[in-house]
Amino acid sequence: MAPLPPAPASAPPKKFLRRGKVKEVFEVSPTELEFRFTDDISVFDKHIPSEIPHKGETLARTAAHWFEACRRLGVPHHFLGLAGPTAMRVRRVQVVPHPRTLGPHPKNYLVPLELIVRYYLAGSMWDRVKAGTVAPQDLGFAGAKNMVYGMRLPEPHFEVTTKLEPVDRLLTMKEALELSALDANQINELRETILKVDVEMQREIGPRGLLHVDGKKEFAVDAEGVLMVVDTFGTADEDRFWDKDAHERGRQVDFSKEFVRQHYRQTGYYDRLVQARAAHAEEPPIPPLPPLLVDEVSRLYTTVFERLTGEPFVPTPRST
Repeated sequence: MAPLPPAPASAPPKKFLRRGKVKEVFEVSPTELEFRFTDDISVFDKHIPSEIPHKGETLARTAAHWFEACRRLGVPHHFLGLAGPTAMRVRRVQVVPHPRTLGPHPKNYLVPLELIVRYYLAGSMWDRVKAGTVAPQDLGFAGAKNMVYGMRLPEPHFEVTTKLEPVDRLLTMKEALELSALDANQINELRETILKVDVEMQREIGPRGLLHVDGKKEFAVDAEGVLMVVDTFGTADEDRFWDKDAHERGRQVDFSKEFVRQHYRQTGYYDRLVQARAAHAEEPPIPPLPPLLVDEVSRLYTTVFERLTGEPFVPTPRST
């Protein structure tokens, strides 16, 4: 891939706005923001008290890679350019929990939804299958089907969750339409956009031995009422990737944050967290990652960057 252009020259960031799970957001102007990606890491909507070396840079550069793919595909997006090894400039929109408060035909706002598309049976969907809350027919299978972890779904499976709530929750389509101030045609447009981008993603990473298992994307409505891709996608944080050759041999080798999730499942923390949430009790604090695992996770993120983008990861020297 050709070097990505820097963000258009503009004033330096003026004001810190907010800190998310893995990035800080700064105001540049009334129409522009700067995202700065940290080395923080989170799972299950919990911030882990550990830093992962090089994680922020791999996320920023991977996201830029996929926004360049959006540009080639003619998919509207908010990306303006990289503003350093861990920063990017983006178009600014309003962030409101309930867009309908903006008027009957709101524009220039973040759609408060996360749209998830699953191509293989894994992750939280597998948890629901094991619990018996998801039937084969729910995933597009005809009649009874013995579902096993890692199997390919007969068709892409769409889900919608909340975006601006402390813990993401699944929504019905009726709830999603009401919360987002979108209509059914616009939701269908989002689905088509996701499939278009995901086809390109798999076309690109397939020769590098990866399968795109599932992932989430976020959108906004711009000032002209056009739906555009926002935030980031296609990184080890938002999406799940498997080694293609291993999957063909019946094994699922993760190239995503799922590696970290599995650590907390194996230690029993995830079960304690689920139980606390179900009982509306105080959630147990998430423990830090062991030092050796921190090093392994750092190598995972740099490896994922290389296999997704086809570029070697050479950390950008930091000024002292």
